[in-house]
Amino acid sequence: MAKATKKLVAKATLPVTKSATKKVAAKKRAPVATRPAAEHDVLTGTVLDALYATIEARKGADPSSSHSAKLMSRGTAKVAQKFGEEAVECLIEAVAGNRSELVAESADVLYHLMVLWVDAGIAPAEVWGELERRKGISGIAEKASRVQKLATAFGLGTSKIP
Repeated sequence: MAKATKKLVAKATLPVTKSATKKVAAKKRAPVATRPAAEHDVLTGTVLDALYATIEARKGADPSSSHSAKLMSRGTAKVAQKFGEEAVECLIEAVAGNRSELVAESADVLYHLMVLWVDAGIAPAEVWGELERRKGISGIAEKASRVQKLATAFGLGTSKIP
């Protein structure tokens, strides 16, 4: 592992597998072309919904013909592990300040998150609904409500904001 990669991994403070760090070091991607925000279908969720539908269609397909099928055929633990590896790679690029690599790794994270959702039977509409529910709620207040619900469930009765 390259010295610079080791430093970035240490800064990320998350466990990274050898395969993940080799993958980051081996990737040589072309700079990502950007378009004006108005041209991005992602703003309406269209691209993510289409990606989800594609992954869902691959569930149960021949693992030799589809990367998504191959991931899901290996079980939830492997799907989750792969998502975690991609998330760490994204963090590494963010810490390194590699904008184009961060964009590329972010796409990988979104793809693997979608594979995780398909594997778990979660539809994007459920997540979009949760985001809609949180709209207009302070992040601090929303987190405090989750902590309060958890405390109440375990009989801790605290109203402390973490």
